Amino acid sequence: MAGDIEKFSSFIAENKGKRKFKQTVELAVNFKGIDFTKQDNKLNVEVSLPYSKGKVKRIAVFATDKSIMDEAARNGVQVLDGNEIAAIAADSKRLNSLLEYDLVAQPNLMPLIAKNLGQFLGPRNKMPKPLIGVTLSGIANELNKRISVRNRGKNLPTIHCVVGTEDMDPKQIYDNVNEVVGSLTKKVGSSHIRSAYVKLTMSKPFRLM
Repeated sequence: MAGDIEKFSSFIAENKGKRKFKQTVELAVNFKGIDFTKQDNKLNVEVSLPYSKGKVKRIAVFATDKSIMDEAARNGVQVLDGNEIAAIAADSKRLNSLLEYDLVAQPNLMPLIAKNLGQFLGPRNKMPKPLIGVTLSGIANELNKRISVRNRGKNLPTIHCVVGTEDMDPKQIYDNVNEVVGSLTKKVGSSHIRSAYVKLTMSKPFRLM
C-alpha cells in the first residue's frame, strides 16, 4: 500500500543521523474530490499503530488513590490531584496546561471531570480516558501507539501526522504508515486519495503513492 519497502528503507537510511537531534518521520496524505468545509466530510480518525511512534507522549492522570499515584511515579506519569479538579477549572493557566498531555483518570473521577472540565476539554478532543481494566504502564504504551488524524487549519485537503522517529527500524515505520493510509482509505475510499509522502524533519519528501 505504501510502495516499495526497499526504496522506503533506503530513503530513511540516507536521511537519518544527519542532524544533532532525533528527527521524526512525518506522513502527509493529500485528498481529492472531498469538500472538507462540510461537517459530514471532516476527518477525525483514531488509528492504533502496530508500533510506537518512538516519540513518547506526555501523560497525566487525575487521581486520588495512592496506589495509582505510586504507579504514576514509577512510570513517569504526571499526577493531577483529583481533589483539585474544580480549582483547575477556575485557573486559566492550569487549564491550558492540560493541553500539553494525553489525559487519563481514575474512573470514579470522570463525572467530576466532565462537570468541571468537559466544556474545555471536550471540543479539543482531550477528555481523559478512564483507567478501566488497564494499568498505567499499559495505557501509556497504548497511547504511544495511537494517533488522531484530523483536519486542521482552513479545511485544507491534506493531513499530517508523526509515524515514527529516525532511530526506529524502517520496517516498523513502514508498517505504521500502512496502518494510517489503510485507515484513511477505509474512511474516504481509495479514489479520494491523491498522493502520500513521508519525510524526516529536515529531509525532502519521499513519495509513497
